[in-house]
Amino acid sequence: MQDIISNNTAWLELRLPESIVDEQMFAQMCEHLDAAGLALQSDAKSGLSEHVAWFATGQDIQQTRARIAAAAMLLGAQNSDISLTLLNDDWETAWQRDWHGMPIGERLWVRPSFCDPAPEARIDIVLDPGMAFGTGQHATTQLCLRAIEDICRQQKPQTMLDMGAGSGILAIAAAKLGARNIVAIDNDADAVAACRINAENNGVDMQSLVDDVPPQNKFDLVAANILAGPLIDMAAALAGCTSGTLLLSGLLATQVDDVRRSYEASGMRHVQTDIQNEWAALLFSCDC
Repeated sequence: MQDIISNNTAWLELRLPESIVDEQMFAQMCEHLDAAGLALQSDAKSGLSEHVAWFATGQDIQQTRARIAAAAMLLGAQNSDISLTLLNDDWETAWQRDWHGMPIGERLWVRPSFCDPAPEARIDIVLDPGMAFGTGQHATTQLCLRAIEDICRQQKPQTMLDMGAGSGILAIAAAKLGARNIVAIDNDADAVAACRINAENNGVDMQSLVDDVPPQNKFDLVAANILAGPLIDMAAALAGCTSGTLLLSGLLATQVDDVRRSYEASGMRHVQTDIQNEWAALLFSCDC
């Protein structure tokens, strides 16, 4: 995508409140409209988050603006929810203005490559803009990263599966915390490509594959940060490939009971539920 971006291109920045549309639907809309990049940005003071995306305007700025607004309304946004701004700079500069390095948990530090390295006591995880999920700003990603940090502190997994890996942030963090023999799977080829690039940039060795079903291998740690529906659909398969700990997120607090019951019915033992804002992460163990 980078090779077709020109400094002479005009850009529109779209902002929508996170509360009105989920991350996957927003990403699908952005892909359909050929967004150059997208992000989830959080305000540390208010605790509120916004979906943000950048679009080349083409020859007709008003037509492009109308297309983007119409697509946002199809997702349930009201006109008052939609912020569309014509940028004075390009989308890459806008991303750099709004995304900064951030501490997560006790040891991790997530940042884009254009920010300063992590403080000495933190483990540096470097990610860059792209269409893949996972920048560390979303509550579910933070919940998973903190859980992985705790898991690796207790016992470093000798095998790990990151199902629905997106940018690969969970797998990369686990590797830097000592996990080995990591497989990252996503059903989107662009996400897998981003995952491979991010792994290389972080000096992490892992296998990244395009697929929409978990493998039949057994893993000490299985992580899946996707949505409640797919998590329920994959309950038997994800439980079946877990030999130790299973970490699930991407679900709302109101969906916890349905997801928990699905995995308990598949033989997993519920250990813990963590909540951040309206989002949840579930931890299970396999006593096999």
